[in-house]
Amino acid sequence: MNAFIPVEENRMNGGVQRIYRFDNGYGASVIRHSFSYGGKAGLWEIAVLSGPNQKLDYSTPITDDVLGNLNDADVEETLSKIAALPKQESA
Repeated sequence: MNAFIPVEENRMNGGVQRIYRFDNGYGASVIRHSFSYGGKAGLWEIAVLSGPNQKLDYSTPITDDVLGNLNDADVEETLSKIAALPKQESA
């Protein structure tokens, strides 16, 4: 995961959470820990965030849930898709 730089990184459940934000008003929470989908296998889980408070958003064309079991290339691809979403009115 090199093309995008997280704005925040937190330790979580013995693993890591990386927060990304994009100019279109969307963001992403990318996590890997023992309770995340794929975390025990060293894979990532990603959730789309939106709005001024960057809340979980299950209404985008990206996914209606979280995406799990992602390798680094999958995460990069998903971050690219989120960054390419149309700009939100409040962004």
